[in-house]
Amino acid sequence: MTTEVDPFGNTRHVLTVNESHDTLEVVSVSTVEVAPPPSLPQSLEPEAWEVVRFWTTDLDLWQFTHPSPRTGPTPALTEFVSETGIGPGSDPLTDLAALASTLNDNFEYVAGSTSVDSPIDEILATRQGVCQDYAHVMIAIARSWGVPTRYVSGYLYVEDAPADGAGPASTATHAWVECRLPQLGWVEFDPTNRTLTDHRYVRTAVGRDYRDVPPTRGVVEGGANSGLDVDVRVTRLDDVAPP
Repeated sequence: MTTEVDPFGNTRHVLTVNESHDTLEVVSVSTVEVAPPPSLPQSLEPEAWEVVRFWTTDLDLWQFTHPSPRTGPTPALTEFVSETGIGPGSDPLTDLAALASTLNDNFEYVAGSTSVDSPIDEILATRQGVCQDYAHVMIAIARSWGVPTRYVSGYLYVEDAPADGAGPASTATHAWVECRLPQLGWVEFDPTNRTLTDHRYVRTAVGRDYRDVPPTRGVVEGGANSGLDVDVRVTRLDDVAPP
């Protein structure tokens, strides 16, 4: 097994199995220390939108200000934006929070209603989806405003998560977005749960959209059918005294 760093700064592990096999089991156990993010102001300076729009010409941010395979503009997206009336106003921080709330109001979380390959038009048509879909739509709209926005993959600890994983508060793999803002840097929004992120969120990778950061990805040579079973458990350890 080898360890690499991808173009987005994520650590990935590459495993090669050079023999026939019926099952491949990957077990990952991590102990993670988390802390709440710094508090945010009520609003940003009046010139904040001018700074944000200037970033669209920044080559270092280009991949997060332009469409990606899962976040490109579509007629359905244009219609949704027109229908909801959501758009940039005087303050990007407030506007992005309003965008997350708008998605939460208009979409229903339904486990299994979409797949990892679903385009944004699917949730826009049915108004049902999962966290990945909420994130993709928010990314598509925020980037259309010129805001550098990236997809975040990770986990969400919820003390009373439903055992069947049926709701957005489950402890399965979760997805949310990060938007770069003047004075603040990258600010994380979770449109699925209508909130900013806090100490319950554990990030594992960032990218342009889901295709950049799947938890696992595999290639089979020789032809075969495959299936995937996933079991995620996020638990809280007792508070540990500092050394």
